Amino acid sequence: MRRRWAAAIAAALLLLLTDARPALAGAPITTAIYTADPAALVVGDTLYLYTGHDEAPTGGTNFVMRDWHVFSSTDATTFTDQGAKLAISNFSWAGADAWASEVERGADGRYYWYTSINGNGPGWMNIGVAVGNSPTGPFTDAIGGPLISDSTPNSSPLNIDPTVFTDDDGQVYMYWGSYYGLRAVRLNASMTSTVGSVITPSGVSNFWEAPWMFKRNGVYYLAYAANDSGCSQPGYACVRYATASNPLGPWTHRGVVLDQVSSTTNHPAIIEFKGQWYMVYHNAAAPGGGDFRRSVTIDQLSFNADGTMQKVVQTGGPTTPGNLAASATPSTSYVSPWETLGAIKDGYTPANSQDHSHGAYGNWNHQGTEWIEYQWPTARTISRSEVYWFDDNLGIDLPASCQVQYWNGSAYVNVPGSSGCGVAANAFNTTTFTPVSTTRLRLNITSRSGYSTGVLEWRAFS
Repeated sequence: MRRRWAAAIAAALLLLLTDARPALAGAPITTAIYTADPAALVVGDTLYLYTGHDEAPTGGTNFVMRDWHVFSSTDATTFTDQGAKLAISNFSWAGADAWASEVERGADGRYYWYTSINGNGPGWMNIGVAVGNSPTGPFTDAIGGPLISDSTPNSSPLNIDPTVFTDDDGQVYMYWGSYYGLRAVRLNASMTSTVGSVITPSGVSNFWEAPWMFKRNGVYYLAYAANDSGCSQPGYACVRYATASNPLGPWTHRGVVLDQVSSTTNHPAIIEFKGQWYMVYHNAAAPGGGDFRRSVTIDQLSFNADGTMQKVVQTGGPTTPGNLAASATPSTSYVSPWETLGAIKDGYTPANSQDHSHGAYGNWNHQGTEWIEYQWPTARTISRSEVYWFDDNLGIDLPASCQVQYWNGSAYVNVPGSSGCGVAANAFNTTTFTPVSTTRLRLNITSRSGYSTGVLEWRAFS
């Protein structure tokens, strides 16, 4: 079988990211550039998103990030790119890696931009801070060196992903960290130095990176990326959250608010804007996207009466009415490293079986039978499946056969009264069956000899 990755990467190099059309909620806020690691700030009637900028080439295997962009919106639907408002070059002491950041308004009315950045001296990642007179700057280095570095007592194993929060009494707090090393500290009123000791907050289950701090109805919330088998596949992350009655904890874990996304990394920002709460995060759903070419997106977030958060439904763009896949968590027996399972439920209708502009699931170079699956937190009644096959004319081809199954409470069994599982190209293949009530629906896919299989979109309906 031919090796498909080289040809796939060469084809992807032809993609031009010039789409500047207004973005729908759930779709990338822009496809003109790749964006990542969002932070959110509301000033008056405007929502500002501060993002990293992924510049890795197609097929790249590491982050290439040199500046940060600001996006603005008055409706949380259409975003305007205000441009790169901060860059590594703004920090004379820094050398590379413009990673996650956050902006907070200070008591002096100025705006402080806290950044993850690679310094030139000993150690790896540091946290710097820039300051500007407006949400869009211009911004300049506020202190001429790191605010947090490896030399900071009790610093994190990796000093990245700052989240900054101002309490009702005016006290400012900063959280950051990675590799299970969450840290927190008070900041002084000038926003440019720490007060007291760095602490290690307690009660935060399975913390990995990307903390986000906010307060609602007197309760403190800490959302963060978690890397554990209870919520994500190996190498991926979900977003868990905890609550506390004090900004420094102790914290009580409450659950998962965002399932794993189509990129391996996951990074939340949670904000209230004009009476509606939103989850801002990134995925790999933009054309030509991937783990190092991510795209920031936004979806609505809701709270239960007791203050717990409902799990965010990842719309990924326009959805098909009644498609139960939108609220499901996908899993698979195997996905190849350069393809993404999340593509099967991003709501995109392919132009043909070669159209992987919104990503694709593929299992090259596995042969035989592999499976993809949807799981729901509570039972769903399902009577129809629609699958659009991926065929790249290289190592992935249309399957020889397929079978829809469901979990009956103790085992996977074939759906009853099935109309058959089609394997045609360039169309949705519909399978109807006697309605079943289940928490899991599985699609078994058997390859043709010498090939692997793939899926562009898989839908499920009641």
